[in-house]
Amino acid sequence: MAASTPTVRVRRVYDTPSPDDGVRVLVDRLWPRGLRKADAHIDEWPKALTPSTELRHWYHGPDGAYEEFCRRYEAELAAPDAAAALDHLRGIAARETVTLLTATKDPTLSHTSVLRRELERPGP
Repeated sequence: MAASTPTVRVRRVYDTPSPDDGVRVLVDRLWPRGLRKADAHIDEWPKALTPSTELRHWYHGPDGAYEEFCRRYEAELAAPDAAAALDHLRGIAARETVTLLTATKDPTLSHTSVLRRELERPGP
C-alpha cells in the first residue's frame, strides 16, 4: 500500500480555528501578540522547529533576503532537536491533517513555507 501524501496547511494563528485544522501547531518562537492562550487552540508548540532568534533578526534586518533565509533555516532544521521535532510532526501528518500556525502577515514569505515543504518530504 502506497503512503499517502501528508496534509499540511498553513494559517495565521489569528484566524478562527476550523474543524478541518486537525492538529494545530504554533511554529513561531514568540507567543503571538494580543492572543490569549485559551483562544488559540494550540495542540503543539515545538520551539525547536522555529527559526533561531539570530536568524529572525538577520532576516528582518537590512541584509535579509528570503532565498538566503530559506537556506539558513533549512540548515537549522537539520540540527538534532529540530530534526527530531520534524520527524514527530511528519508522523502526525502521516495520520491526520497538520495546520502550521504563524502570526506572520505573509506566510508565503516566512519560515512556514520552508517547514511545510520539509514536512511534505518523506523522512529518513
